[in-house]
Amino acid sequence: MTSARDDRLTVIAISALACALQDVLHEGLGHGVTAWFSGAHRLTLSTVALQSDIETRWISANGTLVNLLFGAIFWLLLRRPSRYQPATRYFLVIAMAGNLFTGTGYFLFSGVANFGDWAAVIHRLQPYWAWRLGLIALGAASYYASMLLVASALPSTLGANAGLLSLPSMTRGPLPGDEERTSLIARSLAWIAAGAVASLLFILVLGRGITWSR
Repeated sequence: MTSARDDRLTVIAISALACALQDVLHEGLGHGVTAWFSGAHRLTLSTVALQSDIETRWISANGTLVNLLFGAIFWLLLRRPSRYQPATRYFLVIAMAGNLFTGTGYFLFSGVANFGDWAAVIHRLQPYWAWRLGLIALGAASYYASMLLVASALPSTLGANAGLLSLPSMTRGPLPGDEERTSLIARSLAWIAAGAVASLLFILVLGRGITWSR
């Protein structure tokens, strides 16, 4: 089996759509909605941050928590992978990976760099060094667990040929039926259009920032 003939435009479009989705979930649904319901009067949402006129631990934490929630949802959807066409399954795997890696990676990043969402969550908690060490330990363990989870969702052929985040060596061996489930990703105008529209909106609209006031 080889995925060398997978349609590249379709694969790129699916990947772009999944990447934009995890960012919007983190910044918009996680931080933005939480800030709005927490009483914020002015919000600015962009591809890299959510700015609001109030700050709380929950606003800082919920970007990560939403990513982890949706990572779990995509994992549940993949429990029966044979029900999906190759392109749909690829989207679910990439979306799961993006949400899990973003969510768990934030624990590690904030613990090591003392910056970012979870640095804000543990701000002024004592003993502070212990909270930072806890974030580092949680981040390292959960990130590695996420890699194992994503690897188990990949049949050996898809993982090896997609080269997803250096996961090929972690993918399980082929099981009966893998050949059928890992059919080539054919060109899909629907996926390409969705990826193109999402990319344009992500770059041209969300990239410049959107502001809400009340």
